[in-house]
Amino acid sequence: MDKFVIAGNGPLSGVIEASGAKNAALPILCASLLSDEPLHVTNVPKLWDINTTRKLLLQMGCTVEEPAAHELVVNARSITTCVAPYELVRTMRASILVLGPLVAARGEAHVSLPGGCAIGARPVDLHLMGLEAMGAEIKLEGGFIHAKAKRLKGARIVFDTVTVTGTENLMMAAVLAEGETVLENAAREPEVVDLARCLRAMGARLSGEGTTTIRVQGVDKLHAATHRVLPDRIETGTYLLAGAITRGRVRIEKTDPSLLDAVLVKLQQAGAKLATGVDFIEVDMQNKRPLAVNIHTMPHPGFPTDMQAQMMALNCVSEGVSVVKETIFENRFMHALELQRLGAEIRIEGNTAVVTGKERLQAAPIMATDLRASASLVLAALAAEGETFIDRIYHMDRGYENIEGKLAALGAKIKRVNKLI
Repeated sequence: MDKFVIAGNGPLSGVIEASGAKNAALPILCASLLSDEPLHVTNVPKLWDINTTRKLLLQMGCTVEEPAAHELVVNARSITTCVAPYELVRTMRASILVLGPLVAARGEAHVSLPGGCAIGARPVDLHLMGLEAMGAEIKLEGGFIHAKAKRLKGARIVFDTVTVTGTENLMMAAVLAEGETVLENAAREPEVVDLARCLRAMGARLSGEGTTTIRVQGVDKLHAATHRVLPDRIETGTYLLAGAITRGRVRIEKTDPSLLDAVLVKLQQAGAKLATGVDFIEVDMQNKRPLAVNIHTMPHPGFPTDMQAQMMALNCVSEGVSVVKETIFENRFMHALELQRLGAEIRIEGNTAVVTGKERLQAAPIMATDLRASASLVLAALAAEGETFIDRIYHMDRGYENIEGKLAALGAKIKRVNKLI
């Protein structure tokens, strides 16, 4: 099992490029199931989760070609099964996104419940509620969701809580449903908007993406299309924070500043000097210690939960005391215990963390617990004195393409090594 070895090396400096957004690419690849014609997707990041989705599509009988780096062409014409097995779904919760397209285009779906999900934390019940409202027959048996429908019918669906994957799943299902579907309290995330753009390129009729109400007029079929995945705002934000936490100057190109408004505001509050253009963001801490900033995660356009762990790492070395409140997911402070091993002063009270900044952290062996926690630990290690060993970095490979290469290009001392057993 690989691990990272990171040595604190002073301010990072340089220019790197953002990759395509994982959280946009995954539903877009699943949207290929809606048509018998090829979907050509560009700016696809090279990640474990993308490879898992590719395997899932292949085992269903789709053809998946790679005409160039960061490009995939998926054709579902030859699909042979509507089963998404536990062996693949358990490694990636986003696999649930095949449910809506399969029922809409193929009339049935047999999708394993995501690993660790008991229709409770991060529930899929909103997905099922929406499909039932559209006329699907749903059964839960043997750890699988079994869904059937001759043709889905348009419906008005009101989400009890904002759900990104639920919005995406039902939006995809609705594009082939008979009549109009209205999704109320829909997620507004940029990745939802990007999926809508792709669906529209395939011939779907929909409007309102980026607002709380999405309207979809069902069509009989979709056609071939080409779509470029938007830049990854979470990856971009993570590298900007790498510059900030090391008191350096980092420029991210091939990105979109409009995707990170809430994060950029917090960086400015932390004392960073920002410069932005149409496709770049630059952060410059001018070798100054950052200031502590309070964080309250919210659905878009609020501060993203996927940046909470990274911002907590910045607060650990900031001047002052900060309050970090997590309102989206429970159990998303697991990184705090590992940050404490580096000497961070963090007090957890329910869904709130109080962080007292320290001038420096100290290197120690630590362990990643999930994708974004992994990123926070890498950031903290960059700002720690000494050599930090980070175990279980396979989490990182799910969402960050060549993170060690990109950080090394900024001057970081980071290397991937094999764990000795």
